[in-house]
Amino acid sequence: MTLSCKFIAAKLKFRKRRTTRLSRKPIWLRITSIEAGLSRLTPKLPVLSEESAAVPYATRATWCRYWLVDPLDGTREFIKRNGEFTVNIALIDEGKPVIGVVFAPAKNELYYAAKNSGAFKQSGGQAAQAIQARKLDVADITIANSRSHSNARMQVFLSNLVGNLSQPKLITIGSSLKICLVAEGAADVYPRLGPTSEWDTAAAQCVLEQAGGQLTDTSGNIFQYNTKESLLNPEFFACGATPHAWSQYLTIL
Repeated sequence: MTLSCKFIAAKLKFRKRRTTRLSRKPIWLRITSIEAGLSRLTPKLPVLSEESAAVPYATRATWCRYWLVDPLDGTREFIKRNGEFTVNIALIDEGKPVIGVVFAPAKNELYYAAKNSGAFKQSGGQAAQAIQARKLDVADITIANSRSHSNARMQVFLSNLVGNLSQPKLITIGSSLKICLVAEGAADVYPRLGPTSEWDTAAAQCVLEQAGGQLTDTSGNIFQYNTKESLLNPEFFACGATPHAWSQYLTIL
């Protein structure tokens, strides 16, 4: 499993070194390229992405293991050309992400993890470094915040934090990089209080979990995948190494 993770990571990095066209290709060409690579690696495993989301649940429900792919997470950031978009690849086994690769080609940053093998970040040509989610200090909270999807519920959440704990620092960034910030200990929590899809979160969830964090819904349940007909996620918190009842700050106090 670790070899598969490193193989995918290496292929993505090689593609970045060889050409910058990964970020310029039409989405259908990128997903075709990724699917072809995964099929060579694991010929018997299906691949699910937004482009193949029409697969009936009756078919998907028979999948014990499959690849879950987002060839372009952070479409608005891609359009803005701010570099905050990613390629997300996850291997799902019995509803849980057991391999996760998140690549930000414009930033040349790579996060990857495999179950029971740790989580890592590689920047540019440097050697990969192990990453770890940090413990919570309620007097010094840092929140990863969406650049393009903040809303009124997020403002209530922030106001309640100020009133009950402390004034949080905000890091605003796009795509699944927000979850990766929590995984590497740069932020304590990423509240996502709006819609996402399963391919948006699975790869980064694996990275976060192997770094010691959690991704849960607002009731505290760990995310699982391919359990229902809809591929939409509920609202969630990507949390660091210290359990905390973040949902208590969603209600106007």
